[in-house]
Amino acid sequence: MRFPTTLVGSYVQPEWLIDRTKLASRFPPRVRARELWRVSEPWLAEAQNDATRLAIRAQEDAGLDIVTDGEIRRESYSNRFATALEGVDIDNPGTALDRSGHPNPVPRIVGPVRRKRPVEVDDVRFLRAHTRRTIKMTVPGPFTMSQQAQNDYYPSEEAAAMDYAAAVNAEIRDLFAAGADIVQVDEPYMQARPDKARAFGLAALNRAIEGVTGTTAVHICFGYAAIIHQRPSGYSFLPELAGSPVTQVSIETAQAKLDCSVLATLAGKQIMVGCLDLDDMTVEAPETVVDRIRRALPYVKPEHVILAPDCGMKYLPRDVAFGKMTAMVEAAKRLRAEFGAP
Repeated sequence: MRFPTTLVGSYVQPEWLIDRTKLASRFPPRVRARELWRVSEPWLAEAQNDATRLAIRAQEDAGLDIVTDGEIRRESYSNRFATALEGVDIDNPGTALDRSGHPNPVPRIVGPVRRKRPVEVDDVRFLRAHTRRTIKMTVPGPFTMSQQAQNDYYPSEEAAAMDYAAAVNAEIRDLFAAGADIVQVDEPYMQARPDKARAFGLAALNRAIEGVTGTTAVHICFGYAAIIHQRPSGYSFLPELAGSPVTQVSIETAQAKLDCSVLATLAGKQIMVGCLDLDDMTVEAPETVVDRIRRALPYVKPEHVILAPDCGMKYLPRDVAFGKMTAMVEAAKRLRAEFGAP
């Protein structure tokens, strides 16, 4: 199918499940933030399952072709996986600067970072059991996790990132074995810290997908619209991904009004084009979404374009999120009609 539609990863968590005001009033947590949940621990897993079903159904009702679990069980995209690893002290956290320059409590690395057990395998099995559509699962990237930690053990950030990469690699393999069709590695800090990304981040990403035979994606972004309102018009790190074995590259273009000519450097990659502006609570007209995709088409073959939002849909009101998904699906239909695709 040309112009398939999907989410980046997250979808709206219901107000009855999580305190959305608290969620939006702070930077994404790097350590556990159990105070965000409205449901007590004995019933939390069941409530998260119910909310995940709602997220899956919303995506299906809107007509998305590739479905995620909405990351409903997560307090942030990264902390659930990062705090499940061996070698990190989450009870006595450290401090690291967020991409916006603010200090944030983070896991403190006190020993070799290792994956003790699968973290998201049950999540992907749940997703597979509740939809017949193509499914995608997301994992935080090794470079980003190394930047969201205080390193009190390794001789260098690079050494920490490579052990994070081995943990992510083991997780990705298990996710595919459990039924995932696509696994996406989230690496927002490659944009935020491009020099370090060039020095060792790309090597860590490649190690994370080494030997993996399924469809892999990497997401690189400017930060959540709910938190970071001003965007540059270009990426500080993107062409470097051309040499990575990753299949898909997920980017944001809508809020930043990205100069899409940079996409010509990623020939052969499938491009997840962020085409919904999540800083705007107005639901786009389908033609607006089509126009945003058209800006990428001089540089990306139509058969390589995937429609997605910019990232951070979890922060939207539910009705706005659903409306935007519906507009994106209608835009994809118009693009298929225009390009003679099914």
